[in-house]
Amino acid sequence: MKKTDHQTERGTAMFSASEHKPEIIVFVAAFSAFLATFNETFLNVAFSPIMADLEVGVSTVQWLATAYMLGAAIMVPVSAFLYRSVPTKRLYLITVSLLVVGSVIGALAMNFPMLLVGRIVQALGTGMLIPIGMNITLEVAPRPKLGTYMGIMGAMTTLGPSLSVIVAGVLLAFFNWQMLLWVFAALSGICFICGACLLGNVADLKHPKLDVTSTTLISIALIGILYGVSTIFSDNISIALLAFVVGILFLIAFIARQKNLSEPLIDLRPLSVKPFAVGVIINMISLVVIFALNIVMPLFLQSALEASALDASLTLFPAILLSCVVSPIAGRVYDRDGAKTLLPLGFALICICTVALAFVHDTGSLVLLAILYIPVICGSALIIGPVQSLALSHLTPELNPHGITVMSTGFQIAGCLGSSLFSGVYSLSAAASNGFTTSCLLGTLFALAGFFLSMYVRRLSKRWETGRAPARSLMTVGIASVMKYDAYCVPVHATVLDALRCMTDNKTSGLPVVAADGYIAGFISNGDIVRFMFGKDSENSDFASIYPLWHNSKVLDERLSELNRINVMEFATRKIVAVELSDDIEALFNAFSDRRIKKVPVHEAGKMVGTVSRSDLMRQLITNSPLLEQ
Repeated sequence: MKKTDHQTERGTAMFSASEHKPEIIVFVAAFSAFLATFNETFLNVAFSPIMADLEVGVSTVQWLATAYMLGAAIMVPVSAFLYRSVPTKRLYLITVSLLVVGSVIGALAMNFPMLLVGRIVQALGTGMLIPIGMNITLEVAPRPKLGTYMGIMGAMTTLGPSLSVIVAGVLLAFFNWQMLLWVFAALSGICFICGACLLGNVADLKHPKLDVTSTTLISIALIGILYGVSTIFSDNISIALLAFVVGILFLIAFIARQKNLSEPLIDLRPLSVKPFAVGVIINMISLVVIFALNIVMPLFLQSALEASALDASLTLFPAILLSCVVSPIAGRVYDRDGAKTLLPLGFALICICTVALAFVHDTGSLVLLAILYIPVICGSALIIGPVQSLALSHLTPELNPHGITVMSTGFQIAGCLGSSLFSGVYSLSAAASNGFTTSCLLGTLFALAGFFLSMYVRRLSKRWETGRAPARSLMTVGIASVMKYDAYCVPVHATVLDALRCMTDNKTSGLPVVAADGYIAGFISNGDIVRFMFGKDSENSDFASIYPLWHNSKVLDERLSELNRINVMEFATRKIVAVELSDDIEALFNAFSDRRIKKVPVHEAGKMVGTVSRSDLMRQLITNSPLLEQ
C-alpha cells in the first residue's frame, strides 16, 4: 500500500522525536525561549552610545525598539501556520538563522538604516522562536510533567529580559555597542548547532492554506495597537491614538473573518475555554510588571542613584539568579498540587515588595533594593510557568498551536505595554525618585488585579484541575473530576479520513464532531468507518469481513481516497448521547447503560468541554476504593 504524504511526514516525525529524550528536546526549546526574550531588551541598554556613534537623536534610536517589537508581533500569528506546514527542524533552523544574520548585519552597520535592518531581521526570527519552542515543549512533554517543563520555559522567559540588562551593562563597561551584537550572534550560532544536532521533526503537519487577507488584517491590527501604545507618551499623541484606533478596527475585522473560514489563520476557539482565557490574562499581567521593572529599575539606579552600569547589573543579579531556581520548583509543585496556591502567592509577593520599593528607595541602599527586588522576580517565577501550563493543558492537541499563538501575541503586547507605559509614567515626573515611586505603585495595582484574578482561579481549581485532588468519597465526585479536558475531536469541515487519522494517531475508537462555535454536532466511531470499508453494498457487519483488504492494497487505497472526499458529518451520528458538566455522576452511569456506548461527550451550555469514557469512570471507581487507600 502506498503511503500518503501525511503518513510519510507523520512517520518521520515520530521517528525523529524518539531519537532523543524529552529533556534534551525541551533544553533546545528553553534555550530558544531564553534567546528570544533576551534579545527583547538586550540592545536597548546601548541606545546612548549608539546615538553618539551614529549621530542620531532619541526619537530616531527609539525605532530600534519600536520596529523590533512590530516585526516580532507580526511573525507570531504566522508562526502557527508555519509550524503546521514546515517540518519542525527545518523551521527551527531557518528561524535561528534569522537571528544570526540579523546580528551580523547590525554588528557591521556603518549607519543607522543598516542597523535598523539588522534589528528587523532579528525580530522576524524572535517572533517565531517563542511559539515554536512552546509548541515543541507541548509535543514532547509527558502530561504528568507538563508543569515542570513549562516551569523551565517560564524560567527562561523570565531570565531572558532580566539577564540581558545585566550582560549588556557588563559588556558596555569594557567594549563598544557592536560587541553586543557579536555576542548575540555567537549565542544564536550555538542555538543553531543544538537544534541541528538534537532536534527532530515533532510536529504533525497539516498543510493548511495561508489566508493572505487574514495575515494582512492581523499585521495591521498589531502594528496599529503596539505602535499606538509604544508612542502614547510622545509628542504626537494624536497619531498614537489614531494608530491604536485603526489597530482595534482591523482586529475586529480579523476576528470576524476567522469565524467564517474553514481554516482560520488563528483559531480563536481557545479563548472560549475559560481556564485558557483567564490564564492568558494572568500571564499578561505578570509580564507587564516584569518588563516594566526590568526597565525602570536600571534607569532609576543609574539616573537617580548614579550607580554605574556594572553596579546596577549586580544589584539585579541575585533576583534573576534565584528566579531560575524557583521556576522549575514551581513547575514541580504545579504537577503535584496545581496552580491554586502558586498564583496568589506569586502576586502577593509582587504586591508587597513593589509597595516596599516605592517607599524605601530614598535610602539609596543598593543592598536593600536588591533584597526587595528578589521577591518581585521570584513571585513572577511562581506565576508564569504554572499559569501557562494551566491554560494550555485545557486545550486539545488540535488547538494547542493556536493557543500558543494567542499566548505569544499576548506576550508581545504585555512587553510593549509594560515597557512603554511604565517608562512614560517614569519620565513624566520631573524628579526621578517621584517617577520611580509612581511606577512601583502602578506595578502594585497590576499585581493586585492579578491577585484577585488568581483567587478566582483558586475557587475554580477543583473544577479545572481534574485528577489532582486526593481520593475521596464517590458521593462527592462530579463529572468534572473524571472527564478529560484535552479530549480529541474533529471539526465539522473535516473529512472522514481526517477522523480516521486522529483515531489511529491517538489510539481512540470514537471522536466528537465539533462546530466552529464549540457546539457538539455529532459523534463518529471507528465502527461507522469500518462498515464503509466492507463495501457500499455489503450488509455484513462482521469485522472479520475486512480481512481481505489486508492483502489488497489497491482496493484499500481506493477506499481511503474516497474517505478523503467524504465530509465527516455524512458518517457521524447526529443524535448523540451527551451529559451536562453540572450533572451528577449518576447521569454518566445512565448514559453508559447502553453497552454500545464507550465514550460520552461532556458539554456546558451546549459547547463541548471534554469527554468521559467507560475506562475513566472505572478508574475513578477503583482509585476511590477504601481498600486501596489503606
